[in-house]
Amino acid sequence: MTVTTATPSRLAGSPRGGEPRRRRGRTLRWLVPLAPALVLLVIFMAGPILWSVYISFTNETLTGAASVNSRFIGVDNFVKMFGDEDFRNSFVLTFVFVIGSAVIGQNTLGLMIALLQRGRGRVTRSVVNGVVVAAWVVPEVVAAACWFAFLSEEGTLNKLLGGFGVSQEWLFTAPMIAVILANVWRGTAFSMLVYSAALSDVPGDLLEAASVDGATTWRRFLHVTLPLIRRSILSNLMLITLQTLAAFGLIYALTGGGPGTASQTTPLYMYEQAFRYFEIGYGSAMALVLLVIGGLFSLVYLRMIKVDA
Repeated sequence: MTVTTATPSRLAGSPRGGEPRRRRGRTLRWLVPLAPALVLLVIFMAGPILWSVYISFTNETLTGAASVNSRFIGVDNFVKMFGDEDFRNSFVLTFVFVIGSAVIGQNTLGLMIALLQRGRGRVTRSVVNGVVVAAWVVPEVVAAACWFAFLSEEGTLNKLLGGFGVSQEWLFTAPMIAVILANVWRGTAFSMLVYSAALSDVPGDLLEAASVDGATTWRRFLHVTLPLIRRSILSNLMLITLQTLAAFGLIYALTGGGPGTASQTTPLYMYEQAFRYFEIGYGSAMALVLLVIGGLFSLVYLRMIKVDA
C-alpha cells in the first residue's frame, strides 16, 4: 500500500501561496468598481494635461506651418514668457486677485457670516443662507451682467452716489476692485458653508467654560474657536485659492481684461495668446506655470494641515 505524505515544504508553502492570491482578490474587488472612473480620469484629465505639457515645449499654433509640422523648441516658450512684460503684469494681477478675492475676501466674509449666524433662529439662518447661496449658484455670465449693471456709468451705484456728487465709470477707474468684489460676492457661499459646518462641531461647553473664566467674546474666538477650526480654515483656503487662481469666465464677461490690460489676469492672457493669436504652445506654457503654482499652493496648505494634525 502506498501512502502519500505531504512534504513540509508544500505544507509551509500553501499558506504563503494563498495569502498573495487573497490580497490580489481584495485589490481586484476594489479596482473593478473604480475602473470606469479611473479610465475617464485618464482620458479626460490626465491625457489633456500630459498633452498640454508636451505642446508647451513646442511651437504649436492653430494656423500656419507650425499647426501642421510643429517642432520641439525646448524651453524657448518659457524664456519668452518670463521676458514678456504683459505676462509679468498678468501674473501680478493674478496674485492680487487671489489674495484680495480668496484669501481676504471670501475666506474672511464667509467666516464672519458663519459666526454671526451662531445662535440665531432657524428662520434667520435660512434666509441668510438662501441669499448667500443664491449668488453662488448664479452662472458666471449672469453674475457679471449683474455687476456690470451695478457698476456701469448709468448703473445703480452711481444712482445711489449721485446725491453726494460722485459719479464715474467704476469698471474703467477701478477694474481690479470691481472683479474682486464680484468674485467675493459670488464665491463667499462656499466658505460660509465650510465654516458653518466647522463651527457646529465646536463644543459649547468649552465656550461656556471660557465665558465663566471671564474670557471676552474676542478671546473665546481667538483662543477656543479658532484653534478648533484651524484645519477647516486651511482646507477652505486651499480650495478657494485653487479655484480663484483659475478664474476666467467672470473676469472675461465683466471687463474682458480691460481697460487695456488693467484687469488681465494670467488665465485671460493665456486665452488671448492661445486662441486670439493662435500661439497654442505659448499659451500651454502659461497653463503649465499656473498648474505648477497651484500645486505649490496645495503642497503648502497640505503641509500646514499635516503639521496641525
